[in-house]
Amino acid sequence: MSAKKVAVIMGSDSDWAVVKKAVVELKSYGVEYECHIMSAHRTPRLVCDFAEGAKAAGFGVIICAAGMAAHLAGVVAGHTTLPVIGIPCSSSNLDGLDALLATVQMPSGIPVATVAVDGAKNAAILALQILAVSNEALAAQLSVTKRQMIDQIAEKDRKLQTELEDL
Repeated sequence: MSAKKVAVIMGSDSDWAVVKKAVVELKSYGVEYECHIMSAHRTPRLVCDFAEGAKAAGFGVIICAAGMAAHLAGVVAGHTTLPVIGIPCSSSNLDGLDALLATVQMPSGIPVATVAVDGAKNAAILALQILAVSNEALAAQLSVTKRQMIDQIAEKDRKLQTELEDL
């Protein structure tokens, strides 16, 4: 079985500054991805066609980033059985609260995993963890990363303890 790809879709090119963090994270793990601009409101047929064909095209997870009336993740989730992760983007006067609520408030039967506002890196990590369920090499890479985080925090705590002793 070949490795699954991750689709990363943003509703507008203005979301790229956020989405880029997800792409960088996916790339750092060597996971194949595609990144596209598609709008739930301006190109709804394109979004639906992509979502309906995503599984057959070899995708395992779809990440959707959108701001304001952030319906992209919900529309995609309504047209696929693949896991969908929503990134609400802070692109309006409401600092992303509108996008967060639009992304997280899905009707029963249309789940969208939602990360923090502008939380693209976590969206990528969640996508990687989903793929790692059936990809041992990827799971091993993620385990190394988790171990590195633990080691970094332990080192910071050691430094803190030394500083506290010197007070």
